[in-house]
Amino acid sequence: MPKRVLLVEDDASIALVITAALEAEGFEVDQCDSVAGRDRFLAGTQYRLLLTDVMLADGDGIDTLGPVCAAHPGMPIIILSAQNTLDTAVRASDTGAFEYFPKPFDLEELVRTVTQAIGKAEASEPDLPQDVPQGLPLVGRSAAMQAVYRMITRVLRNDLTVLILGESGTGKELVAEAIHQLGNRRAGPFIAVNTAAIPAELIESELFGHEKGAFTGAVARSIGKFEQASGGTLFLDEIGDMPMQAQTRLLRALQSGRIRRVGGRDEISLDCRIVAATNRDLMPMIAAGTFREDLYYRLAVVPIELPPLRDRVDDIDALSRHFLAKAAAEGLPRRNLTAAASALLSQQPWRGNVRELRNFIYRLALLAREEVIDTSAIEPLLNAGDAASVVRPSDDTGHDAHDLASAIGMWLDEHTPPSGEVYDAVLAAVERPLFLRVLSQTAGNQLRAAQVLGINRNTLRKRLQDLRITPDEITSV
Repeated sequence: MPKRVLLVEDDASIALVITAALEAEGFEVDQCDSVAGRDRFLAGTQYRLLLTDVMLADGDGIDTLGPVCAAHPGMPIIILSAQNTLDTAVRASDTGAFEYFPKPFDLEELVRTVTQAIGKAEASEPDLPQDVPQGLPLVGRSAAMQAVYRMITRVLRNDLTVLILGESGTGKELVAEAIHQLGNRRAGPFIAVNTAAIPAELIESELFGHEKGAFTGAVARSIGKFEQASGGTLFLDEIGDMPMQAQTRLLRALQSGRIRRVGGRDEISLDCRIVAATNRDLMPMIAAGTFREDLYYRLAVVPIELPPLRDRVDDIDALSRHFLAKAAAEGLPRRNLTAAASALLSQQPWRGNVRELRNFIYRLALLAREEVIDTSAIEPLLNAGDAASVVRPSDDTGHDAHDLASAIGMWLDEHTPPSGEVYDAVLAAVERPLFLRVLSQTAGNQLRAAQVLGINRNTLRKRLQDLRITPDEITSV
């Protein structure tokens, strides 16, 4: 049978380029620009491959593929789309498409993929059930994020262990949640554990559970995270900070597929997918003997590396508007950005990545005086600098909040508080009125207030105790 391909593309220039490239490699190409045209061609001709755009004049190129897949189960499908979102990538994968190419794409890679697809002649994979949740908080259409989306779609129908790599604040847990919620185990639990936050002497008990009397204080049997995640996904965050002894037990569990509770005799079969993450560079740790090489290769069956925000600058505008909408949905004032404000945000380094941008946007949503945010509202927050250098009394109008909110957030989490009179001055002149104002705006919600201030919730709770701020004070502001 000739290597005949059907191309469905409504952009004439793109269709011309793809057709010329495929014909140069010996393919016969029929071309149309609509769902109706596609169906007419498929009804009268047998094709080795379908190459289709998504947004067509008379329909969605993905949503209308059901009858095509049923009638041509052995025909590979390649999806092209300018709608470069995770939802589009997942929908493409759900059809059993051989590959998904976000526009703009590498033409040579596209031709190689067409050749590979026809050579393998693989039947379409079965569809995922149609209860896939929407609205996952993964935002961005940059080339860097498209690579992440494509990796996510490739692990949805299997239980291969995934290792997510990336700097702090890049969204590693969000990717883990997406893999779980879109994958075969989404009906089961998603159990996340930060291995860096568990004391070394307790980590084995937390992961594997313990029997009554296994150690001092073990007054009852405890079910560990592995068992809690049965039927679902276990997310091991900050895996690079796991103690060596716990690494050894984790490796043994992954190799055998069985665990034993601390102090127990019976082995328990594992039934969960493992997704791990770290912001550490594990290879130097392996060389230094602080991370097991065999555990690394057991975890990194499928590595997914998340780009820092500086490598996806094109996404900053979409992320900023997403966080403004989210802040409004959580009760903060509804805001919008001017083009100049968005451009200014895109020029910032955001060393804390998406997490830092999110915290900044929440502060901006609370503290901006106008509904439409311009550069004049952003610049004071960006230029606030270290809190110790901007301490000054705040009047009842809260006008100094613009200058202090960002600085307070960074300063509290990144500095050891000064002692004596200087610290007392900070507490009296800055923290108390600012915290009261933010808590009033967030209706006393400490989690939301901590997000606005850009600090840890535990840090906020301790400060409230130190400042003796009561609920009555908050409601009266």
